[in-house]
Amino acid sequence: METLHDLGEFGFIERFAKQIHIGRDVVKGIGDDTAVIDVGGKDYLLLTTDMLVEGTHFLRTMMSPQEIGRKALACSISDIAAMGGDPTYAVVSLGAPSNISAQLIEGIGEGINILAKEFGISVVGGDTVQNSRIIINVALLGKVRKDEVVYRKGAKRGDIIFVTGALGDSFKSRKHLYFKPCVAQAHFLIRHAQPTAMMDISDGLAGDLGHILRQSKVGALLKEAKIPLAKGATLQQALHDGEDFELLFTVRPADADTIRRTKRFRFYEIGTIVSGNSLMMLFKNGQKRKVEMTGFEHF
Repeated sequence: METLHDLGEFGFIERFAKQIHIGRDVVKGIGDDTAVIDVGGKDYLLLTTDMLVEGTHFLRTMMSPQEIGRKALACSISDIAAMGGDPTYAVVSLGAPSNISAQLIEGIGEGINILAKEFGISVVGGDTVQNSRIIINVALLGKVRKDEVVYRKGAKRGDIIFVTGALGDSFKSRKHLYFKPCVAQAHFLIRHAQPTAMMDISDGLAGDLGHILRQSKVGALLKEAKIPLAKGATLQQALHDGEDFELLFTVRPADADTIRRTKRFRFYEIGTIVSGNSLMMLFKNGQKRKVEMTGFEHF
């Protein structure tokens, strides 16, 4: 019998995507950071969802309730940012043991609400269910101007690859709890150097860049010396661990100088889009080798 482990996370998603019905108003369904839906007018509707499960994404002994709630919403805001959009409305569903303290659940809600206020998000509903461990699911709506939406596909040979911050070892540094979704950076990029492709880094640089390369039907050459590593992080952690939630994006060569010169944000140039279908790395010792486009997978 074939199992989810046999398929892998993305194999399962690919198989599931072939079975479902998609309406004509769906501009982009499965396969990007959010769904994109045409509801008329000048904006697209964005829709994303993220689930945090106790024992997989967090431990009560290692995170405060407020940190758990903040992260639950922040992950979805990061997806909206990766499309160039603004988050607007959220519904939050919670599964929890019946004997859990009310104070802990209130703390999770407090963490959600603090971040929601910061980004102007209205939490408008949700659901609750009894479960043996805590599960939090956030569904988040957003909006983006039709002429400003950015997809994972669209990178072209010669485009320059950038990231918005340091990568690797996000669990030890606790960055995965305190990261600020890059909504402001995305808006700056769209106004000043429209990215040709963009996504957030949740599963590792190599794995997530692989999504851009496969959907854009191109390859890439990264330079080890230019990849910004978080303090104490290794190159392997930056490539494959994930939970950094920085933006990964490509721009045309003519727009790259705008990114390099700006003082408003720090952007890191890490490589170039090339022809082919491989991810290559120029290492500090001068060797050039292929890098596997793998990152964190749930199954």
